Amino acid sequence: MSQSPKPTRQHLAAYEVLPAMKREAEYFLTRSTGQILVLALAGGMFVTLGELFSLLLSDGFSATGAVLLMQGLGFSTGFFMIILSRSALFTEANVIFPASYLQGIPANHLTTILRFWGIAWIGNMLGAFIIGAVIAFAQTYPDSLLQGLDTVVAKKMAYRDEGTVTAWLRIIVSGMLGNGLIGMAAFFATMANTLIGKYVPVFLVVTLFVAANLQHSPANMGYFSLSMAMGGGPGWDAAFLWNIIPAGIGNILGGALLVALPFWYALADKKQA
Repeated sequence: MSQSPKPTRQHLAAYEVLPAMKREAEYFLTRSTGQILVLALAGGMFVTLGELFSLLLSDGFSATGAVLLMQGLGFSTGFFMIILSRSALFTEANVIFPASYLQGIPANHLTTILRFWGIAWIGNMLGAFIIGAVIAFAQTYPDSLLQGLDTVVAKKMAYRDEGTVTAWLRIIVSGMLGNGLIGMAAFFATMANTLIGKYVPVFLVVTLFVAANLQHSPANMGYFSLSMAMGGGPGWDAAFLWNIIPAGIGNILGGALLVALPFWYALADKKQA
């Protein structure tokens, strides 16, 4: 009698995730500058489309919980598109490259890593700007959706009202927490071996991130691009000074210090029992 095949593992063990992230980083490091830029443009576009979806889904809801749940569903769709397409997102790189460095990535790759980081950030910004302008040109949405977008942008710019060094530092810390959660979404997506297994934790973690209004530089690029292309927004100078730049600094720190470093320390050299 023939034996039944063993069932396929649905997920990696936690200690297997960082090595998988290292392999993902090595894949990105083999891309040319032009390829990285295209992947980063796609990442910026996908995250912005996810934000548009979040606004469309939450439009018409009045209960705060329902609004945030719908926004989380929409935003997680954009992040999931990035994961499945292997597009480049600045904040995902903030986890996979520190994780790779801690596992002994060659020193001569550091310049390539820095190049990737810079191109990813610029590409995400350009992708968000381009798709925001195209959407504003091609589509007309109800005033209620634009009001919802204004509400989200106002939450992102709330720190500007304080206008202090402390407020700027608070954006950095919020960015650290934001990339900590997005980093865990990437961690769990890497862990799963099925599409549903990848999406469920992404949806849950990203919804928490959205509900908590944590700062995420590429995501906020998308919100600002949509808002300003549709005639609203705070202006790019204020957006960069009071959100995108400090949030980006926090994202870099959060990905390394809240995800890559603690899991590398806790799980390195662990073997399956």
